[in-house]
Amino acid sequence: MNEKYMKKALQKAQKAFENNEVPVGSIIIENNTILSSGYNQIEKKNSCLEHSEIIAIRKAQKKKQNWRLNDCTIYTTLEPCLMCAGAIINARIKRIVYAAESNFLLEEDRCFIRQMYKKNNIEVVQGVLKKESQQMLSNFFEQRRKNK
Repeated sequence: MNEKYMKKALQKAQKAFENNEVPVGSIIIENNTILSSGYNQIEKKNSCLEHSEIIAIRKAQKKKQNWRLNDCTIYTTLEPCLMCAGAIINARIKRIVYAAESNFLLEEDRCFIRQMYKKNNIEVVQGVLKKESQQMLSNFFEQRRKNK
């Protein structure tokens, strides 16, 4: 089941890649149904807030007409940053599944985030389709370096 939904998140990441955005995609699931999705749109919308997780959370909350996403799981292709982790916690998402670990988090940040997840009873599953996500990210940054 985790791989099925992570493949959907990777499809969203591919859309970000095609739009010259860092290829991160997210899917929010409730009762085995896709509630919402998102992909990075930072460059397009000229806003550092337009991470895939934030976009997916915003869409899910609008669809449910409720800011609480208590029974939801978020699948994301990259470990959530501090901002997105905070949004996931505040939205009361109960489960996070991510593919690749972020190179931008310090180990201290990662420990802090994990403590917050634990305090809020959020289950975390990591490494689902990790290689596919890492390869897409590597390809993106390699392409970006060549174009500079």
